[in-house]
Formats: sequence, C-alpha cells, structure tokens
Amino acid sequence: MNLCLELIAALPFEWAQYKFMQQALLAVLITGPLLAFLGCMVVNNQMAFFSDAVGHSAFTGIAIGTILGLDNPLWSMILFSIFFAVCITLLKRHGTASTDTVTGIMMSTSLSLGIVILSRGGSFNRYSQFLIGDFLSISPADICNLMIIAILFLIVWVVFFNKFFLVSLNTSLAGSRKIPVWWIQTVFAVVTALVVAVSIQWIGILVINALIILPAATSRNLVRSTFYYVWIASAVSIVSGIAGLITSFYWSTASGATIVLFTSTVYFLSVLLRIASRKVI
Repeated sequence: MNLCLELIAALPFEWAQYKFMQQALLAVLITGPLLAFLGCMVVNNQMAFFSDAVGHSAFTGIAIGTILGLDNPLWSMILFSIFFAVCITLLKRHGTASTDTVTGIMMSTSLSLGIVILSRGGSFNRYSQFLIGDFLSISPADICNLMIIAILFLIVWVVFFNKFFLVSLNTSLAGSRKIPVWWIQTVFAVVTALVVAVSIQWIGILVINALIILPAATSRNLVRSTFYYVWIASAVSIVSGIAGLITSFYWSTASGATIVLFTSTVYFLSVLLRIASRKVI
C-alpha cells in the first residue's frame, strides 16, 4: 500500500501532494472495479432495488451499534446487512409476494426501526455522515479493509461466476443443471450486502446504489459481450471516480455525490451514443 501511495504522490499535480487525497484516490481505484463487477451481476439479476435496500437498511446496523456502545458501527452494519440479505432470500423462497414487494417491506421496516432508535437516543446527527459519505476521510486501516473485501469478492467471483451468470439468465435452466439456485442467490445477496455495508461510510447511503448500477448500465448501452461488459463498466467506474474525486477536492463538495454526477453524465452520453448508432444503422 505504501508503494501505491508513493506512486500517487509522485504525480505532478497539486492535489496529489496531500496525504488524504493519496489515500482517497487509492480507495477509488479499489472500490471502482469492486462496485462495477458487483453492479454487472446486480443488473443481470435485476436486483437494483435490493442493493438500494441494503444501503438504506444500514441505519438499523448503525442503531444496533449505538445500542451496543460501539464507536464505529462498521461491524454491526456488516452483520445486520448480511442478516437482512438472508431474510429477503428466505422470504422470497417461502413467501408468495414478489421480489420487489419483499424487498420493499424489509427495507421500510428496517429503515424505520433504525431511524426510530437513533432519533430516540438523540444521536441521529452524529451518524448523518453515513448519508453522504466522504472518501477524503478514509484512513490506511480503512484501505486495508477495502483490500481484504476486494480480494474476498474476487475469490467468490472466480468460483461462482458461471453459476451467478446462469442463475441470472434463467433459474429453471440453472436448476435443471443441478445448480442449487437458492443457495447461489443467497451467496450473491450476502456478497452484495457485505460490499455495500463496507463501502457506505465513504460513499454514502444516499448515493451508493448509483455507483453500483450506473457503470453496469452504461456498459450495457455500449457492448453486448460479457467479457467487455465487465471491463467497460470497471473503466467507467474508475474514470468517473478519479474525475469526481479531483473535482470534489477543488469544489469542496461531497466526494461520493460528485463521483455519481460524473458517472451519470457518462451514462447519459452512452444513451445518446446508442441512439445515434441505431440511426446510422
């Protein structure tokens, strides 16, 4: 990690001379591909609402951490997010309601519970930072945690990619191939919850889902190949992340939201490019 920070510090830019910007840029370079890879599977599985629900339910994880007297509610957020994801997959399997209905019920219930607990304790404002996030506040220890999550995610991606992809295309076909559909869906839900919970404190509850969905949606407008789909999404995420981070430094704006604006701009440009290519054809 020190080598990466030294390489960033060697860049001939004013912002690169600040330690917090070096750490923030390294974090963007890690989270960009991580969220892009995750977003490709989220979009394929039509789980955009689920990833958004996991983010919003983090309030309950924060509330649990407050009750337990934790200074940093990261672990309580992670554990609750995983519990939340498993509950949704169980309700989907054993209930009669649609996926969107189950996700909406769980999100509204958990979000309301978290807000009630935090507002009653008078500590809601203390955790408002999680709403907007701040890459500029990331520490070396946080970067190490991100690296660990990224490595774990990469392992799961390599091991389960084909199963994830087949389940996202057709659950009946996946079942006929002896793939345990429910377990694969549960693993994917847990992985999504873990990545979202860890990333929230720097990206923000209000905008994290955009950084998961937008790069993948942009890539789908540009390519059809699965291979290029993933890598174009990663490139969009990284470029938008760097541009948004540097802009937030000079404009003194929330880094997560600024990055989202750049990613949104690229998405709308991809839509225009797709429309133009159709007209040419």
